[in-house]
Amino acid sequence: MTVEEIATLVQGEIIGGEEYKDRQVEKIFASDLMSDVLTLKDYDNLMLVTGLCNMQSIRTCEMADIQMLLVVRGKVVTPEMLELAEENEMIVVRTDFSLYKTAGILYGTGIPPVY
Repeated sequence: MTVEEIATLVQGEIIGGEEYKDRQVEKIFASDLMSDVLTLKDYDNLMLVTGLCNMQSIRTCEMADIQMLLVVRGKVVTPEMLELAEENEMIVVRTDFSLYKTAGILYGTGIPPVY
């Protein structure tokens, strides 16, 4: 499933990296704990779903080679965050849905979780 399709499913919007909207998402990990994200093995085509909306979430994605980020709960992504995401060729999506609702919708599509 593409990032654009996921954005539609969660009634979200792509707010950064629009040129990457056709990237395929093969696995999803949902967490607000960036330390948990850093323990993940190297997964290709992984999307991180989180309510943590600060520079740390972008930096964590950078360190973990995650290029797709979905921010939940209507959090406001700052221009500085988007700039850093752009430098790292990341796509950033936001939704007003909760982490629980977003994860449920995405799980229902059949995209597998990391574990």
